[in-house]
Amino acid sequence: MRYTILFISVLLILSCKKDDPKPPSAALLTFPLQNSECTTGVDLNENTSRVEFTWMKADNTTTYELRVTNITLNITQTISTEALSASLPLAKGTPYSWVVISRNTATQETATSATWQFYNAGAQTTFAPFPAQAITPTSGSTAVIDMNNEVALEWSAADVDNDIAGFEISFGTDNPPQQLVASPSVGITSVKVSVQTGTTYYWEVLTRDNEGNTSKSGVFTFKTL
Repeated sequence: MRYTILFISVLLILSCKKDDPKPPSAALLTFPLQNSECTTGVDLNENTSRVEFTWMKADNTTTYELRVTNITLNITQTISTEALSASLPLAKGTPYSWVVISRNTATQETATSATWQFYNAGAQTTFAPFPAQAITPTSGSTAVIDMNNEVALEWSAADVDNDIAGFEISFGTDNPPQQLVASPSVGITSVKVSVQTGTTYYWEVLTRDNEGNTSKSGVFTFKTL
């Protein structure tokens, strides 16, 4: 009898226990395309057009949060939706980045998509490069020094016109970094710098194209072990 009561109690506990909610997965972005010029915006006025963003369905997701950042001004617009698309008014002739965050009302966990960049079409016929992005060390990370007391700085760069000419890498312990340590040509996206242990460093990439247009990455930082 005692075992019967225990068995029934276990069954009741198991029947009352709810499955843990599954966290959402990251959405796959579809439009505007990465490193492109978006020409499909609907004109609102001389300076602004409305651009539609689309992405693919993410598993275990109830709502999506679209974040679109004006790269020049570092101003972000945010909109939440249950749909797989949303539109926002954007300045013409301006570079933007965008990302989608997947959310599920049953859990606090979220998932973040890749971040894509694009230019919203305007009157210009030439485009400045997109700001370079740090690959390693990522900003805020800790870097391991190699046997030569060096750390490799690696970045990625893109340009709508596909005419990047080269880079200028500034590096040092000042923020922003003041020392120009390398001026690699196009195709070279990594340089090694001498460092000391237990020190915080800052680095920045200026990208230049064949038309003389430039863009700065913003300052990245890392600490050495």
